[in-house]
Amino acid sequence: MPISSYLDTTPKLDEGVYLHETAQVIGDVRIGRDSSVWCNTVLRGDVNRIVIGECSNVQDFAMGHVSHKNAAKPDGSPLVIGNHVTIGHSVILHGCEIGDECLIGMGSIIMDDVVVQKHVMVGAGSLVSPGKVLESGHLYVGRPAVRVRKLTDEETAYLKYSAEHYVRVKNNYLK
Repeated sequence: MPISSYLDTTPKLDEGVYLHETAQVIGDVRIGRDSSVWCNTVLRGDVNRIVIGECSNVQDFAMGHVSHKNAAKPDGSPLVIGNHVTIGHSVILHGCEIGDECLIGMGSIIMDDVVVQKHVMVGAGSLVSPGKVLESGHLYVGRPAVRVRKLTDEETAYLKYSAEHYVRVKNNYLK
């Protein structure tokens, strides 16, 4: 079963959400309408919350986790993913914020307190160090990730297209 409670919190799924049977969604996790969580993905909301917006997808072998609340950081570091976001295969997201219509490339690692603004593409294999802000409308690549250039209009349009494509794919699985 891909859904597990932690203490007194149980994941909440909106209408049309698809969870692959090998995914693990644990604790304080909220997944928005028409989003999908794919094979062998783990979303562990045990010591803080995970929120995923609408029409977003978290692909195979991705890991989403959080940092706990403490005296130095009363809110800790939750994981918040916006609407129409594509999280590629084997991505690690830890206590960060991903804005609407972003694409996080395969194998990337996004650390605590990173803010990825709307319309950002992070290239495959990138590492975004703690506390960094990735500005809207740009491509970031590397270890550590650096801003490479502005996204073209076609790339910006692709960000939403990619998420919408995964809505269509998950609908096929739900048939």
